[in-house]
Amino acid sequence: MAGNLYIVATPIGNLGDISERALEVLKQVDLIAAEDTRHSKTLLDRFGIKTKVKAYHEHNEEQFTAQLIQQIVDGESIALISDAGTPLINDPGYKLVTAAHDNGIKVIPIPGPSAVITALSASGLPTSKFIFEGYLPAKTEARKKCLQQLISESRTLVFYEAPHRIRESIQDIQEVFGSERRATVARELTKQYEQIVRDSLFIVNEKLINEEIKIKGEFVIIVEGAQEISVSDAEVLRINQILSEKLPPKEAAGLTSKITGKKKNEVYQMALESNEK
Repeated sequence: MAGNLYIVATPIGNLGDISERALEVLKQVDLIAAEDTRHSKTLLDRFGIKTKVKAYHEHNEEQFTAQLIQQIVDGESIALISDAGTPLINDPGYKLVTAAHDNGIKVIPIPGPSAVITALSASGLPTSKFIFEGYLPAKTEARKKCLQQLISESRTLVFYEAPHRIRESIQDIQEVFGSERRATVARELTKQYEQIVRDSLFIVNEKLINEEIKIKGEFVIIVEGAQEISVSDAEVLRINQILSEKLPPKEAAGLTSKITGKKKNEVYQMALESNEK
C-alpha cells in the first residue's frame, strides 16, 4: 500500500496557532519535507516532534521530487511543510504535489495559517474577490510595468514584500495607482510586534518614510481594486471608432479596452460585427 502526502500548514509567527491535527500528522508520518530544516527545528523541538526531516526547497526539488514520490509509493507517508504558513502559497512544493497526483498518490491537506488570508481578514478592504500576486519584481522598471498591467483590476490586490523593498514598492504602487487608493500594510502577523495599518497610499507611504510603520519583518500589502466603470456597448464602439481612425484595429481595440475596462477580444469582436452591418 502506498503512503500519503500531507500538505501541512504551520504557524506564520505565533507557534500557538498550530492545530492539533497538524501536530498529530507531523508526529506520525515517516518523513517531514521542510523548506528549511534549521527554521523548522524551532517548531518541531517546541512540540517534541522527533520525526526525520529532509530539506526540500526550490534549489533541490528537481533532484529530490522523484525520490520522495518513490518513498511514498513504497509505503511511507510524507508531510510537506514550508518555513511558515500554508505550503505552495509562494513556496516550493508544486512539483511534488503534481507528481503525487500523476502517480495516483493521495494528497491530504492539513489546513491552517496563511499570511494572505490572515492579512485580508484584518485589512478592512473588500474580500469577496481578490487576487494574490506574490512578490513584486525587485527592479523598479519591472515593478512599475507589472503594476501598470494591474491598474484596472477591480479585485482587491495582495502582494508579499521584503522589508528592504517595502518603501520603494509602496512608492511605485502610489505612483501607478494614485495617492487616494486605499491600502493596508500588515507586518509581523501574529507576532509580538504585529502592525496593521490601513489608509490612503499617500498616508501609508508617509508612515513608512517617518517609520511610524516599522521597516522590519515580512510584509503583506493589500491594495483596494480599481473602481468598476460601467460603459455602454455604444460608447465602447464610439471610442473604438475614433481610435481606429488613427490606429490599426487591434491596437485600437487594446486601447479601447484600457479606457473602458471591456476585454480586448470583446471590443475587437464588437467592432468586426459593427463593420459587417
